Amino acid sequence: MRLTSRSYEAESIAAVQELYHSNGWTDGLPIVPPTPEAVEECLAWAMMPPDQLIGVEPVRGVAITAEKIAVNSVMAGCLPMHFPVVVTAWTAMMQEPFLMHGATASTGGCAVLVILNGPIRLEIGASGGFNALGNSDRATAAIGRAVRLCLINLMDVRPGVIDRSTLGHPGKFSYCIAEDEEDTTWLPLHAVRGVEREASAVTVMAAGAPRQIMNEWTTKPEEILETFAAEMRANMRHYSIHPGNYALVIPRQLREHLQAAQWSKTDIAEFIHRRARIHRREWAEVGKGAVVRDRGDSVYTAMESPDQLLVVAAGGPAGGFGAVIPPWLGDKSHAVTLPVGACIDCEPPKK
Repeated sequence: MRLTSRSYEAESIAAVQELYHSNGWTDGLPIVPPTPEAVEECLAWAMMPPDQLIGVEPVRGVAITAEKIAVNSVMAGCLPMHFPVVVTAWTAMMQEPFLMHGATASTGGCAVLVILNGPIRLEIGASGGFNALGNSDRATAAIGRAVRLCLINLMDVRPGVIDRSTLGHPGKFSYCIAEDEEDTTWLPLHAVRGVEREASAVTVMAAGAPRQIMNEWTTKPEEILETFAAEMRANMRHYSIHPGNYALVIPRQLREHLQAAQWSKTDIAEFIHRRARIHRREWAEVGKGAVVRDRGDSVYTAMESPDQLLVVAAGGPAGGFGAVIPPWLGDKSHAVTLPVGACIDCEPPKK
């Protein structure tokens, strides 16, 4: 296997860290040295030659090869078995509907949310249980970080350079969750979005920070979901009025009430689509009266249609909590779901 990345000599692990920090090649945390052996193990696991083209970023025309993603995956702490997931996430991000350049360069400061489905979750030890949106397990932590390190080192998405975020959010270190498919009667997200249920898949979404909700005082689906819808309406008032992909993360306690009442993900999406909407005049109540003008009676929905809602079963077993994850900026970017191992624009570059 012939790697083409430049190599460096360092006398100690401390010298390695200083080399990476001083060149701006990290996210501020220590990295795992991407030795040729470790990079080759990732490529061998996925049976990819180093020069395999994973895709071309549509706006800037940057070609991304398997070797470059493998280098950053090792740096993030990925095991070889994690590498195919990182490749799939990057393949999805380079599809035009995702609008990677806009989502990663905007002052809005969103991060790339990665959602894992299918058997690969269990194979790599990705947990959709306790602390699902935090440091739940090695696989999701490393995969989410690898996505970010690739953005930094392959697309120059560094703060103040391509990344023009005013604030950003903690998901820009790592933002990856696995759906808890074993503890729900619902269809997994990838099956809802058209991928074979038996396949493994990755969904990427340009996402703001999660907004946590709580409702432990009812078992009625309408009342539970009204809490989620209220948080979405708040986001529309305080942030963006424009529709787009939202994700709802629903842990087991609230999920069991919905499932007991025979509510499917489709039922949830249709209810949320009806309830998550505001009048433009409501902007005047949060200091944005100057942009209401003569359109105060116009109604805006959080999503263009119910199928823009991503419902994810994840979280610990106890506690009436849930999370709303808002989109970056309305419909500028669309969530993309791909099966792991999908081959799109993956021919080696012509010599």
